[in-house]
This record gives sequence, C-alpha cells and structure tokens, in this order.
Amino acid sequence: MPVFNIKSEFEPAGDQPEAIKRLTEGVKSGLKHQTLLGVTGSGKTFTAANVIQNTGKPTLVIAHNKTLAAQLAQEYKEFFPENAVHYFVSYYDYYQPEAYMPVTDTYIEKEAMINEEIERLRHATTQALLTRQDCVIVASVSCIYGLGSPVEYEKVNMRIEIGQKISRNDFARKLIDIFYKRTNADLTPGDFRALGNTIEIMPVSEKIVYRIEFAGNQIDHISIMDGVTRNIHEDNIQSFFLFPAKHFVTPESEIKRALKSIKEELAVRLKELEKEGKILEAERLKRRTNYDMAMIKEVGYTNGIENYSRHFDNRASGEPPYTLLSYFPHKPDGSPDFLTIIDESHVTIPQLGGMYAGDQSRKQNLVDHGFRLPSARDNRPLNFEEVEERLGQRIYTSATPGEYEKEHSKGKEGQIVEQVIRPTGLIDPEIFVRGVVEKGSYKGQIQDFIKETISVVKGGGRTIATTLTKKMAEDLSEYLKEKKIKAEYLHSDIKTIERIEILTDFRRGKFDCLVGVNLLREGLDLPEVEFIGILDADKEGFLRSETSLIQIIGRAARNMKGRVVLYADNITGSMERAMGETNRRRERQIAYNKEHNITPKTIFKKIADITEHMKSDHDKAVAADLKRDEKIYKKNPEKLIRMKEKQMNAAVKILDFETAAILRDEIAKILEMMKNEEKEVSKVIKEEKERSKKRNKL
Repeated sequence: MPVFNIKSEFEPAGDQPEAIKRLTEGVKSGLKHQTLLGVTGSGKTFTAANVIQNTGKPTLVIAHNKTLAAQLAQEYKEFFPENAVHYFVSYYDYYQPEAYMPVTDTYIEKEAMINEEIERLRHATTQALLTRQDCVIVASVSCIYGLGSPVEYEKVNMRIEIGQKISRNDFARKLIDIFYKRTNADLTPGDFRALGNTIEIMPVSEKIVYRIEFAGNQIDHISIMDGVTRNIHEDNIQSFFLFPAKHFVTPESEIKRALKSIKEELAVRLKELEKEGKILEAERLKRRTNYDMAMIKEVGYTNGIENYSRHFDNRASGEPPYTLLSYFPHKPDGSPDFLTIIDESHVTIPQLGGMYAGDQSRKQNLVDHGFRLPSARDNRPLNFEEVEERLGQRIYTSATPGEYEKEHSKGKEGQIVEQVIRPTGLIDPEIFVRGVVEKGSYKGQIQDFIKETISVVKGGGRTIATTLTKKMAEDLSEYLKEKKIKAEYLHSDIKTIERIEILTDFRRGKFDCLVGVNLLREGLDLPEVEFIGILDADKEGFLRSETSLIQIIGRAARNMKGRVVLYADNITGSMERAMGETNRRRERQIAYNKEHNITPKTIFKKIADITEHMKSDHDKAVAADLKRDEKIYKKNPEKLIRMKEKQMNAAVKILDFETAAILRDEIAKILEMMKNEEKEVSKVIKEEKERSKKRNKL
C-alpha cells in the first residue's frame, strides 16, 4: 500500500475525528458514494487528506474552476510535502473553439493561446501517475477531455544510461521522434541543444537540464544542471527516464494506418453529401481533409489535428477518448482503483454532466456543413455516464450538496457524513437585511457598502461585494477607487494565473475590497474577510438562490468578526431559507463552544499560492537580479542598461544563451519601468497645470 504522510501542526477536532473514521471505513468497505456535508471553515480538505492517508489510494480531486483547483493543490502540497501532489487544468489562456453559424453563414476558426507553464504541470501529472503510486492530482473538469493514450505515452519513454551504445546524431534523431525540438538558443521545456560531443535536454515536465556527453558511439557522462544558473545539481548520474514532449504520441506505422482510415472515411462521407445534393459541402470537405492529410504526411501535424484523434487512437466510432482518468491505476478487470474527491460537488457535478452536449452540438454543425468529417465528433469530453463508469470510489464535499449527491449517498452503496462543528469555534456570520432604495434612489446599497468598507479597512480587515453581472463588478470596482477605496474585480474573463495572483494580493492587503460575481462563492478560503455585501439579494435566480446565498455567506465564516448584509427591499424564499439554515448552524456551534469552553478565533492561514510553483525559473531570475540592482537603477538607470547590454553581448559570445535571455528581459523591464515613471511625471505636471489655470481664473 502506498504511504501518504500528512504534515500538519493540527490534530483532527470538532466533528472531524468522527467524519474521518466514517469516511475511511466507507472507502475500505467499498462504498461507492459518500457525501461529506461540511460547513464552510470546518476543515473539509483536512478531513479528506486524513482519509487519503488512511486508505492509501491514489486520489483525484476535481474542482469546478482553475482558481479553486490551484488553492486546493497548494493545500494538499502542504499536507503531503513528501508525496506527488500535482495540478492539472486546461492549458489554454485563451480558447476560441472552431464553429460554424448557419444563420449568418459564419465560420469561426479555432484560436488558442497555450500557457507553457500549465502544459509543463500537465506533463508532470501524467508522468507521476505512470511512475508513482502516492499521487494526489487536483484537476478541473478538463480531466474528462481527450488526452493521448497512456499506453503509447509510456511505451515511447526513453531510458538513458551511461555506457549506452548510441551515436550523438542517432540520439538527437530519437529525441525528435518523441517531439523534442532542437534549438541553438536558450532551452525551454521540450527543447534540446547539441554542442560538440554534448547534448543538453530540458524535459517537458521539469526546469532542469540533463547534460549528456558522448565518447565515440556511446554515452560517457550524465549530469543534471539548474535550468537558469547552469550550476551542477547532480554529477555522474547513472541513468534517467525521458518521457515524450507531447501527450499525443503515434508511431510512424500508426500514422500510415490512420491516414488510410481517414481517406476511407472521407470517401464514404463524400458519397453521403453528394447523395443529399450538398455539392458545396462535399467540395469543401474534400479540399480541407486532403490538405490536412498532406500536412500530417509531410510534417506530422496540421491545425485541428485533434479532430482526427479517433483514427490515430484506432478507436471505433462513438468510442470514448482517452482522458486523464485513463492514466490512473485500474484493477485487472479494468475497473478504477483510485479515490475521487469531488470538491464543491453541487457545482462540479452539473459541470461534469454539461460538457458533452454543448460540444456535440457545435461539432454537428461543422460536420453537417462540410467543415469536418463525422469522426470529429469523437474528439470530445466524456459524457456523464462515461464519467461515472471511470471514476473510482467517490467522496462528494459541499456545504450544500445537490440532489445527485444526496440520492446516490443513500442506501447500501453510500452514506452522508455531517461536519458542522468548526474546530476553531468560529460561528457562522451574523446576517442583516438592509433596503436597496434610499430616498427614491438605488444608490442606497452602494453608499451603505462604502460606509461599512471604510470602517472594516480601518480595523485592518477586508470586504467582498457580490454583483449580478461582470459589468457591474467592473463598474463598482472603478467607483470604489474613485472613493479612495483600494478595490479590484474578479470574474471569468481574467486569466488563470492572474486570478490566483489577485486573490493572493487581496489576502496580503495590497487592496481591501474584492468585487465579483459567482467566482467568489465556492471554496475560496479568505480568512481576512470581515464583511460581505450581497447586492440585489432579492433578485431571485441562480446567483441569488438558497444554495448560492449560503455559499456566499460562508465566505465570512472564517473570521470571528464576520458579518453579511443582504441588500434587499423584499425577503425572498431563498433568502429566508438561507438565513434559517445559517442561524441553525450558528446555534449548534454556540452550544458546542459553550459545552467545551471554546473561545472562537479567526483562522490563521499562511498566505501562499501555486503561482510561485508555476512561475518559470527564468522569470524568478529576472526579478531577483532587478531587486539586487535597485540602488543602481535609482541613481542612474541609463548606466544600468549599458551595463546589462555589455553583459548580454559577452554571454552571447560564449554561447551562454540562458544568461543572455535573462539580461535581455531585464533590460526590457528597466525600459518599461522608466516609461511608467515618465508617464507618472507627465501626469503630475498636467494636473499641476490644470490647478494653476483654476487658480488664475479665481
């Protein structure tokens, strides 16, 4: 049994010991569905970590958005520093899927921006699953989307060892075969560089460099260097494994078979379209598919190659694709042999169930109008029935479980475990209802929120405002800034890493008020928040349902001063039920505190985020050097630039491209800083001129 070792200064307390015991027994006895009904701040993640430790199973934790997944990954890393904890989310910073709108005859080509750091973390995830048993993988719903075959991915990994009989040129060709790119510049993950009798490789999953030296036609020496400083980490290592630089790996013989299969499907589909009288669609499909096949044959790739994945995987029509779930261990009979924790299940379960239908609708349009072959429909997420088949034993965690979790956790196959008592003694926040309209104006709620925020910030706390739309969040954030309140907005249009950085800055006190829509509801752990204003709380709907209101209210339950104001002119049914449930939990916690003589204390949580792990060593080196040269910059920035340029040119002469690239980016940062300072000076001069004009008029 794999060993998981929790590192924590806390022992289970409150309802946690009983919850851990029951859930552990449930997993060991084979229960398929268990629900942990835990209130906000009761330590559901700590309970889940203890169950992982007790059962020893590789674990998949699914969260409904990237921000929450990042937070959970950081928490599990802290609990299991000796084990393999990884973060797996979609690697797109921007993604516009291919689509066709028949009504306007508009074809939209696929556009995507891949985040290389997240791609590296995805590779680290799959490699850990294939080489270790003690894995905790925290993933978004991207875990049910297509990924290359784990069999092929594992099959073509290279074992590299001292004494291996291979020439430098043959070795370089093998690297190209597993999708590594040759470069003469600085190395990035998935690159290699040949210098004399040496080849240097940066694996796709790590920020280190393997330096391999050849003597004749065999490997003579292997060392590991830091990817930026080039300091030797380990010298004279005997061997290591190198995995492919892409998840989709297809041997050359399989490519020929796949192209033949695509050609056969094309012939069948063209006959169907011609029979239906769709001459334009047939010609469009013929030209596009022939072009794609020519590209695949010549360079091994074409834009939209994922639409042919069924042919490359040799799957039958309608057969589900390989996904991250395929990389987890399975029993000899093919059934899953891992634990699944579905975090904030009341949101995550509907998300898992909703991915398939939307994808198929879009693909069907492309197929019907000759943009794609019917097999493109098989490049898809799993449907919900397939997800259910492929998940291991499940623990659903939520303060407000949905009907699915409740129904499946009944009877012989499941159980519901309550965790209502908080070990900290913290009580659910007090709730107040205040009117929206004031003297015929709808500004009443905003003015009241500003007043509350000013009071809270003076005491060192933070506040949250929740709005109904993204536009309202942006406008309110700007309005608060005009009122001298440091505020930022947060919504789904903001990129993954930036969202995490905003939340970390909020906790660190770089700003005092966070404004957002539903991203602020589930799972965000912000113990500094003392006050939450729920604007337009009586606008009944998804964002102001009983479940949503309970989740929002829960964000203030980690601080002993927590308060929530529902801005509403009418009390809706959802508001009444949410307040009733919150007060029930308050009464139970107060009774527990009194019985055990507990004085509530605000949760203290170390401020850390996964972006520290996601930032490249290159970026860290640039920032560290600029910090060190801060004094020189203040005295004479032009002199600092000249000095950096001289160092950069010297590094290029000795082929030290990593150092040259760092210096290049330092110069760019210095120029940017100078430009920003010039803007500030110009702004001050302009403002002073305007004030001078006003004084002259007076």
